[in-house]
Amino acid sequence: MKADDLKTKTADELKKMLLDLRKEQFNLRFQKNGGSLDNTAQMRKIRRTIARAKTFLNTKTREEAAKGKKKAA
Repeated sequence: MKADDLKTKTADELKKMLLDLRKEQFNLRFQKNGGSLDNTAQMRKIRRTIARAKTFLNTKTREEAAKGKKKAA
């Protein structure tokens, strides 16, 4: 998934996407250990997509917190 796609998503959408990616990573791990995983590069792609999604989620939550502080002040 591209970074441009993640920028437009809301925090809730990113959380749901992160949950789905974690489930997919879990399934890929089982396939790898069972010996039925054909495309091993997919593990790396999922891991990096998870990191990218977590980065954007963290950025969104920080922005929301900063907006909350400005309104309170």
